[in-house]
Amino acid sequence: MLSKLLGKFSKDIGIDLGTSNTLVYTPEKGITINEPSVVAVNMRTDEILAVGEMAKKMVGKTPAHIQAIKPLVDGVISDFEVAEKMLKYFIDKVHEESFSLMPRPKVVIGIPLDITEVEKKAVEDAAKSAGARIVYLIEESMAAAIGARLPVTEATATMIVDIGGGTTEIAVISLGGVVNWKTLRVAGNEMDNNIIQYIREESSILIGEQLAEEIKIRIGSATPLKDPMEMQVRGRDLINGLPRSVDITDTQIREAISRSVNLIIENIKITLETTPPELVADIYEHGIVLTGGGALLRGLDKEVAQAIKIPVRVADDPLTCVVRGTGILLANPELLAKVVTPGTGEM
Repeated sequence: MLSKLLGKFSKDIGIDLGTSNTLVYTPEKGITINEPSVVAVNMRTDEILAVGEMAKKMVGKTPAHIQAIKPLVDGVISDFEVAEKMLKYFIDKVHEESFSLMPRPKVVIGIPLDITEVEKKAVEDAAKSAGARIVYLIEESMAAAIGARLPVTEATATMIVDIGGGTTEIAVISLGGVVNWKTLRVAGNEMDNNIIQYIREESSILIGEQLAEEIKIRIGSATPLKDPMEMQVRGRDLINGLPRSVDITDTQIREAISRSVNLIIENIKITLETTPPELVADIYEHGIVLTGGGALLRGLDKEVAQAIKIPVRVADDPLTCVVRGTGILLANPELLAKVVTPGTGEM
């Protein structure tokens, strides 16, 4: 009874707690926060210096006593204290315009499919310590499918491939549950590492993570482009240690990330092979939906479709599917009750 009363006045929020970015949704304003999952900490005083975009700008540029920490690795919390502080910062930011005596919020958070009970508890505890009243944990693939407006509660199979920063989740969903799934630690960050390694080996130049990500976004592709693209890349010469620039083409970047792309395609095939035939027939008819930041890689949908001979499409605004899914669940308690992870959402 008290929970229902508090629920009428609290400012509930949905959170996509990602390896690369954290997005926050409120029913009144939609997506209010979309910032990198990075926290800059002064190790001498244990003080939080910056969170999100400001902290990301500090990556690779800090003195010894300041660390830019990414509290999530492969979609799960690796540094509990920093994750809690980051969540508190984002929850406080959502509530900064609100009346100070407003009840603590109900929070819906997306979690990876292969998360352990201990890791679930860590997410729940971090959110409650950061100011949440009740925490509902939802599988990210399910949240992404709901955000992409797919018919998750019907007796029709839906296949969703969510390519994030740390993980790629391949899930077959039917009747409000995940029937078959596969998670791999190959996603956007791994592609960035592929680019760093390739440029190091081919050009003897060392570049950082942020530049590798920029290269992937600007000229990266999974299939050959109609108009070739190239980009000037500056880094440190590994032979003499001095700054040097080199021109990199889209063909080279495609070669660099091809192993990661092929691994994702191979795992989609494996998931289909272990899916019941009735559901595969549905997937063949309705196609596969790509979500997450990795879905924005040029030509990835065409490359996957060509390899598995099933129609593939990219969801509208794939970056925000998970957080939009949490927002839909906040407004639909009946659907939330059907898809919530067991044991969560309790007072």
